Amino acid sequence: MTAPVAASPSRPGDNLDQAFPKLTSAQIARVAAHGRLRRVEHGEVLSAAGKLTPLFFVVTEGTIEAVRPLDGRDTAVTIVRESEFTGEVSMLSGRRALLTLRVGDPGEVIEVERDNLLALIQTDAELSEIFVRAFLLRRAGLIAGGFGDVVLFGSNHSSDTLRIKEFLTRNAHPYSFIDPDTDPGVQDLLDRFQFSITDIPVLICRGTAVLRNPSNREVADCLGFNDAIDQAHQRDVVIIGAGPSGLAAAVYGASEGLDVLVLESNSPGGQAGSSSRIENYLGFPSGISGQELTARAYTQAQKFGAEVLIAEVATRLDCTRKAYTIQVDNGPRVPARTVIIPILDFPTAAKRAWVFMAKALARSELAATCWREARR
Repeated sequence: MTAPVAASPSRPGDNLDQAFPKLTSAQIARVAAHGRLRRVEHGEVLSAAGKLTPLFFVVTEGTIEAVRPLDGRDTAVTIVRESEFTGEVSMLSGRRALLTLRVGDPGEVIEVERDNLLALIQTDAELSEIFVRAFLLRRAGLIAGGFGDVVLFGSNHSSDTLRIKEFLTRNAHPYSFIDPDTDPGVQDLLDRFQFSITDIPVLICRGTAVLRNPSNREVADCLGFNDAIDQAHQRDVVIIGAGPSGLAAAVYGASEGLDVLVLESNSPGGQAGSSSRIENYLGFPSGISGQELTARAYTQAQKFGAEVLIAEVATRLDCTRKAYTIQVDNGPRVPARTVIIPILDFPTAAKRAWVFMAKALARSELAATCWREARR
């Protein structure tokens, strides 16, 4: 028996023809070569919210309902119909699914594993443009509609509330916000989750975990930002910092087939990500917001297979032997054949270079050794 479904709103997002395009028969055939065709029945759950590496589906017959589980009810977000496909940017990042996919009208679907979808996106330019554009627009719609798996309870007069809002926004994670100064249903929420007004800001994660004034790292851990990333795996390239130059290096490296990991202590985009408008960035004559530029670069890096660790700080670099190792907070050491540390105060030409520069870690006792290794 399936949970009741609340009334469905309009499909989230602007540019609906691009956010929910219909594939041609030729395009569907190319997708089918990377997956399998199977029969599905009414009420069957194809992918559950909160699960890692959700599957990708193209509907060839019937419908799929995308719903958000909340308080024992399923709030319908959209219906995927014949020749349409499921998914949003979680398909690229491998993070936990925000929505549950459940069969409406019975029929047939093409089921594609995430790794096979990434391979298709990296080799089929036409489908890559269709899928990535749709994923970005759908995530934007989920953000605008607050269709996330987290509720932030706090006052806009609190600096910590604003910090958490910025962290979620700059990581493009949808969330709902409740302000005790203006929301009439505050007491019900306090009683249900057993916290007081003095605890705010409070983050309610997936309707179960209650975090009182969490750090950014605690938020990232609760939402599983890094769950799909194997930190102990040796990488071809590790990049310290996901600012514009770090993301650019990730795109260039991953697009050449290198295994790339980016370590970011806060949110992708660096200072540029917080800019309301960037007018002098090459290729955008009318300007672009820092958040939009960051989202595009972040998605582009993930499209080519680069992974980004969020809210993780690189504290020590050991280059006495190869592979080099980077200590991440109190977690495991990350091994790498090459380390890139973009230096913001270097000349522009140096920023674009792939630099292994231990000068940025001058406080480490190994800095001198690393510097000599870098100059060889």
